[in-house]
Formats: sequence, C-alpha cells, structure tokens
Amino acid sequence: MTVTTPDPLTDPRRSRLGVALVFCVHGAVSGTFVTRIPWIQDRLDLSPGQLGLALVMPAIGSSLAMPLAGRFVHRYGGRAAVRGLISLWCLALALPALAPSLPVLCAALLVYGATAGMADVAMNAQGVEIEQRLGRSIMSGLHGMWSAGGLLASGFGILAAHLDLDARLQLAVTALALSALAQPVCRALPDLRAPEAAEEPPRFALPPRSSLVIGLVGFCAVFAEGASMDWSGVYLKDITGASATLAAASYTAFSLTMAVSRLAGDAVIRRLGAVRATRLGGAVATLGGVLVVAADHPALAIPGFALIGVGIAVIVPLAFAAAGRIGSNPSQAIAGVATVTYTSGLIAPAVIGALAQATSLTVSFGLVTLLAFALLLSAGALRRAESNATDDDVTAMPPKNASGKDLSSI
Repeated sequence: MTVTTPDPLTDPRRSRLGVALVFCVHGAVSGTFVTRIPWIQDRLDLSPGQLGLALVMPAIGSSLAMPLAGRFVHRYGGRAAVRGLISLWCLALALPALAPSLPVLCAALLVYGATAGMADVAMNAQGVEIEQRLGRSIMSGLHGMWSAGGLLASGFGILAAHLDLDARLQLAVTALALSALAQPVCRALPDLRAPEAAEEPPRFALPPRSSLVIGLVGFCAVFAEGASMDWSGVYLKDITGASATLAAASYTAFSLTMAVSRLAGDAVIRRLGAVRATRLGGAVATLGGVLVVAADHPALAIPGFALIGVGIAVIVPLAFAAAGRIGSNPSQAIAGVATVTYTSGLIAPAVIGALAQATSLTVSFGLVTLLAFALLLSAGALRRAESNATDDDVTAMPPKNASGKDLSSI
C-alpha cells in the first residue's frame, strides 16, 4: 500500500533503531549521574545518611510521576511524548550538581526521578508497539541498549572524575549534548496514537489489576537486581574475605553481565517463548543465589552473582512487553508494572540491610534466592509477552499515524 506521508513504522528497521537509541540515551543519563555522586557528596559535605536520603528521592519521584505518562502519550502521541519527556530527563541531569544544600538537592532529585520515570514509561510503550508490529521479541535488546548506554556514559564520567572536572560543567554540557542527540533520534519513532474515540485517561490513574500480577513478577526480578548491585561488594568483602579492589569491581561485572544477557536475550525469547524463558531465567538465578548463600570464597560468590544477573536479565523487559498487551491504554498498564517493579528496587537495599542487621547477609541473600525461585512459579503471568499471544482483555487497537492512517494495513 502506498502512503502519501510514510510513517517511520513503514521502515521497521528505522523504527527499531530509533527506539533502541532512545533507550541508550536514557541509560547514558543514569550512567553519567552515578559517577558524579561522590563529587556532589563532597561539595555539600553530606554524611552517608544524608546522601542516602537524597538518593531515595529519584525513586520516589519516578513512582509518583509514572502514572501520569499515559496521559501524555494519549494527548500528544507516542513520538512527541517520548521526544518531550526524554528531553526533560536529559536536561534534569544538570540539576543535582547545581544544588547548594541538601533540601535543594532532594528537590532536584525528585524532579530528576519524575522525568526519568515518565520518559521510561513512554519509551517502553513505543518499544512494545514496535515489537508487536515486527512480530518478534525486541524488548530484551532494548533494555540491553539501556545498560550499554549507562556503561558507556559511566566510562566518560569516570574519566571526568579522574581529571577532576567540575561536575556542574560536565553535567550541564552532557545534559545539553544528550538532549540535542535525542531530537533526531526521536524522528525515527512512529507517531502511534489511540483511536479518536478512545477516552483520555485521567491525570492520575491506578493501574489495571491484571498489570499488578505481571508487576509482581518484575518485583521479584528487580529485588534480586537491586540487592545484588548494592550489596554484592559488601557481601564479597564481609562474607568471603575479598579484597577491596575485587569487591569494588563486583558492580561493574554484574552490570556487564546484565547488559550482555539482555542484548542476547531476544534470541532466547524467540526460541523458547516468554514463559519458558522466564522459567529458565528463574532457575539460573536460583542456582546463582544458592552459590552466593553457600559461598565462603570469592571464587564461588562471584559466579553466583553473575548467574543471578544472567537469570533476571530478561524478566523486566518481558514484564513490560506483557503489560503492553493489556487493555486499550498500554501506557497505563506499563506505568503500573513500572511502579511496582521500581518500588522493589527502592526497598530492596533497605530490606537486605535490615535483615542483615537482624541476622546476617547470608540470610538476606537466602531471601533473594527464594524470590528468584518464585519466578519459576509465576512465569505464566508473562504469557501475554508471547509475540502471538491473544487474550480476551487484550484490545486489538491498530496504531495510527499523525494523519489517522491505520498502520495495520501497510
């Protein structure tokens, strides 16, 4: 069929590349910020407790703002929503380094987290739509691009810190550069819109119940991810007697494992399907948890954390893909899943610390192992992520371009 003004979705490779680069830009903002946290702490002379309070703010901002994203997508269309929200997220990167005090830093990080969460929902909604039109899994690879963007940006951030560059200048320049990069990248996104008759979602809406079940699967995976990323170094040092250097390297190793597994995950999902891939991932993560709990030497704990990373890598992308097939407003369902899963990341480090204080870190990672095993039992909730999934409550809503043309006939 000939279309007078072709939508980018008529070129699936262009659409897929565009959304992959959006994920990469989003990850780059996160990777840049993380490397300059020590500079911010030193400048404001923050105690560990004060810094911990400030670093909770992005998660709170994300959780509060995510339910608003569906309204932006509905009102402005997928492409414009992603372009606007990813630009705000990039520009928000400059705010934390400019804060003159702890209260202002907390406010800046609330804004930083809110823009991050809304952009996250909008770009995941785009990824799900493109995946459905392509008819094959791409969400794992998109999240792998997020991880790759974060790792690449963190490398530049580490170099800037080594050169003792002022973080205010570095973050401001990086924010402008990433925001400028996002503009041409977003042109490749399809302008997917809901039907004209569809009712606009409320300003703040609770997620559908069906998305909460999917969110609980993501909750288990993100809890294991947050616990491993934040506590693996401490575990290696305190439980297995690893050196400070080896313990510090555990975060980078775990992140690399996650990135590589996500980039390769789509091939596994296409071969096994979402449910079997989740069960396989749960089994691998459970084995990793058992190794960590049994470890009395770094040579056993490090492979254990690596297996946890491999096992949980594709779970969150599959949770978003499943949520995107619920009802007539995928963005609202994705926001619900994102809120539940990211809340898990918010509470995981604190729960692990409290349980370790009461018992031991070994017992804490026993809980992580149990949650990994729960993925084996709950994998069926992600059946909607199958590329050929059909369900009574999945509304077949052909996306439209800006002119209202039905893309399903192209």
